[in-house]
Amino acid sequence: MAPTTPLAPLRLFDTDHLIGEEDRAIRDAVRHFVDTKIKPDVGQWYETGSLPVRELAQELGELGVLGMHLEGYGCAGTSATAYGLACMELEAGDSGIRSLVSVQGSLAMFAIWKHGSEEQKQEWLPRLAAGEAIGCFGLTEPDFGSNPGGMRTRARRDGDDWILTGNKMWITNGSVADVAVVWAQTDDRIRGFVVPTDTPGFSAPEIKKKLSLRASVTSELVLDEVRLPASAILPEAAGLSGPLSCLNEARYGIIFGSLGAARDSLETAITYALERQIFDRPLAAFQLTQAKLADMALELGKGMLLALHLGRLKDEGLLQSNQVSLGKLNNVRESIAIARECRTILGAAGITLEYPVMRHANNLESVLTYEGTSEVHQLVIGQALTGEAAFR
Repeated sequence: MAPTTPLAPLRLFDTDHLIGEEDRAIRDAVRHFVDTKIKPDVGQWYETGSLPVRELAQELGELGVLGMHLEGYGCAGTSATAYGLACMELEAGDSGIRSLVSVQGSLAMFAIWKHGSEEQKQEWLPRLAAGEAIGCFGLTEPDFGSNPGGMRTRARRDGDDWILTGNKMWITNGSVADVAVVWAQTDDRIRGFVVPTDTPGFSAPEIKKKLSLRASVTSELVLDEVRLPASAILPEAAGLSGPLSCLNEARYGIIFGSLGAARDSLETAITYALERQIFDRPLAAFQLTQAKLADMALELGKGMLLALHLGRLKDEGLLQSNQVSLGKLNNVRESIAIARECRTILGAAGITLEYPVMRHANNLESVLTYEGTSEVHQLVIGQALTGEAAFR
């Protein structure tokens, strides 16, 4: 039988048929940016554990992806589906790039946009959207990840001021940020604060020696009697629902983003298998290889259909938090399995930075556990199915 023309994995599902013309145009613009600005250098960034955040932020701001799904204040106001597709293309470059955009737009900017005062919005959102300022989001602590309600960071009143004391951990963009949205316990529930990072008592030592998300800046936040004016508090957020609303925005981007890493891994494996000769035949011509590729394409396509469905629900204002957990749990779990399987097709070549597959697999190890571990999302889904909370 004569060979046929190879198909890109998602062409099997014709998912472009489900995406509107404007959203496809945005996706294609982000894909071009990643192909020209990210992929040529990301292997080197990963190897050296560095990232030119400020330069990239300005370019991403010009591209219009920072806070792109928010309205006003210099934000693009795109559909949620377009934002998801942008996350997919960014993570096809590297999870660290999507994390930069996600933390900036869906955590720091969204917190100010949804919960902030008009003065806070006017001061920060246009600069953050343009990439002229960098933001971070301080919720996770060294001993409180899956249980953020137990946080030890405290904010106490001192006259009209607030004084913050505590530590935050695993904070993307922390040591390069101009502003941090920090969540703290007060005498009246958990509250959020907009903290300029040049405030005395604030420091953000960078976390080194990472084996995952190396092309990303990860930091600790140290708050040592940080004095803030009364105007620093986010007026519209009280209780844990404030930060959790922001996390849902970020998790939504991961539903699409993780598939970008999987797609790039699978496309790399297909190309390699077609070019690699073994026993006088292309590796792609062996049944075991084709079985692996078929199974991976199936899971990638199913994940994409789920992501697009959830994107439509979000655009209609119908998306529920437990549905976000469905998408995050399934798509990250399947994406990391795809990246690992692709590595087996590349053999020894798969462990080098000449190819993106091991880099994607390593990055997805972090994506698997941040913004809610798989176990937490299983419990969220379990509670939805049974009505019983099993978190404690």
